[in-house]
Amino acid sequence: MPGWTLVEGRAVALPIENIDTDQLIPARFMSTQRAEGYGRFLLHDLARGADGTPDPAFPLNRPESAGAKILVTRRNFGAGSSREAAVYALVDAGFRVVIAPSFGDIFSSNAINNGLLPARLSPEETERLIRLCPTTLRADLESLTLRAGEETLSFELDPVWREKLMKGWDDVDLTLAHGEAIAGFADARRAARPWTWPG
Repeated sequence: MPGWTLVEGRAVALPIENIDTDQLIPARFMSTQRAEGYGRFLLHDLARGADGTPDPAFPLNRPESAGAKILVTRRNFGAGSSREAAVYALVDAGFRVVIAPSFGDIFSSNAINNGLLPARLSPEETERLIRLCPTTLRADLESLTLRAGEETLSFELDPVWREKLMKGWDDVDLTLAHGEAIAGFADARRAARPWTWPG
């Protein structure tokens, strides 16, 4: 997965609270091979009518949402089950950043491991961005800022998560980055307690 420091592109608003992972991708689509792409399943049951046709009133179905890279939404985004496929659906649909006042904890961790930034802003700041959408927005991991026109907002991000996004790492890559220290620890333990190691 490629790392990144800057994403600039169209930001669109999904002004709905409590979008959970079951809504992000309904379970019946999760048997699809990842290689086939999950983007077409994103928010399927919210975005389509009972007959399966796209609802033109749904925010992400509007023409101005085409090609969006940044989603601005409301609190408790990604709550619910731990399905990583919810993040796959967002990434496969082209999103690199989701902005909200709060996120599901497991969703946030899954997002980072798949190169998707969950940027937390206050409810008031989020609402200001929602009112600006659709707009061009710049997300900068170096400065930890979001910029839309004259509006510049700062967000906080765990330093380890920031490093993982910038280097394109998941949890395995993060562990491997400490391979020399791990090997040194193992060698020292083997020397100090040889009887605890297999022959």
